Amino acid sequence: MTPFKLPLRIGTRRSPLARAQAEIVSGLLRTKHEILRQNGALELVFIQTTGDRVQDRPLSAIGGKGLFTKEIDLALEDGRVDIAVHSMKDVPAILPDGLIISCFLAREDPRDALISANGTTFESLPAGSLIGTSSLRRRAQILSLRPDLRIKGLRGNVDTRLKKLGDGVVDATLLAFAGLRRLGQQDIVTEVMSTEQILPAVAQGVIGLQSRQSDEQISKALIPLNDSHTEIVVRAERAFLKYLNGSCETPIAAFGTWLDDSNIVLTGLLASPNGTEVVSDKIEGSFKDADKLGSELAARLFVSSVGGSLTQR
Repeated sequence: MTPFKLPLRIGTRRSPLARAQAEIVSGLLRTKHEILRQNGALELVFIQTTGDRVQDRPLSAIGGKGLFTKEIDLALEDGRVDIAVHSMKDVPAILPDGLIISCFLAREDPRDALISANGTTFESLPAGSLIGTSSLRRRAQILSLRPDLRIKGLRGNVDTRLKKLGDGVVDATLLAFAGLRRLGQQDIVTEVMSTEQILPAVAQGVIGLQSRQSDEQISKALIPLNDSHTEIVVRAERAFLKYLNGSCETPIAAFGTWLDDSNIVLTGLLASPNGTEVVSDKIEGSFKDADKLGSELAARLFVSSVGGSLTQR
């Protein structure tokens, strides 16, 4: 008898990147659990989310970050899927009741990547160049570094954005390097931006696996896939986000790394959408205090940002 009902149904978005990530998870599950190597033991369920369906408006105008996860959450809640595969940067700081993140896969490269139409690096882009991005985090940091550049809203999956770049709609765009690597498209990258230039989104580069809190057997099955080092720094980053009530309406960035076997460092950033105001700071401490470190850094930046004027708390 198997510890869980087969087939094990894995839910995710319909985009090519989401499919690629679901295949990564399927392969890992088969590696760790012999029972899942039999034909039909795993089933991928592709779900269209509101964030994918509505492409003509900014996320902040139609409900924010949770629009990439809401329909998948509902599928988990009503039993249509057993596991959800998420890009953790799309997951709201507060999860629906009864759902948990059971597993964090090892983090891919967290940096942003610049793709320009003619191979021009960020510093060499001519003044007035049009950068395509709908991310307020990217917008604010780009304009802080290069106020002479212009920003145009650009949504859609990776291929859609690259087509608009190729069609001359924009001169360059920024995408998560992790996603391009998972799609095997890293060769198109003009320049990988350092985390000192552009601080990543909270949990960027991390795949998270979500399940029902009541499904203990599913949670146990995911334990062998979990990367504890990734889990700890992401906990710190998400605590930072949660404290600030972060959404798609606020330019927020955070990135945690390990200093040594016992301590982590978390860098956080708040900014105005136009990049004219940016506050950033770091905090170090024991990995055992990851959540506390995230909240403390957020509180510090909240006070620094003129009494929280840069946030939507």
